[in-house]
Amino acid sequence: MNEPMQLSLEQQFSLRSFETQVDKMSREQAQQFLVKMYEQMMMRETMYKHFLKHEWGIGPNPQM
Repeated sequence: MNEPMQLSLEQQFSLRSFETQVDKMSREQAQQFLVKMYEQMMMRETMYKHFLKHEWGIGPNPQM
């Protein structure tokens, strides 16, 4: 567990591809993209919390 996490080769390729796309964006496009990406990250976090609460039975309607 003390080993630093590393990206897989596929993830590294995806990151380079993403970097190329961002390099081609205008400043305004990049700013809009960052705001949208942040919104999606928050939505994903909310979904994870919801699913975990549901699986652990600690939500408003526990399945027990």
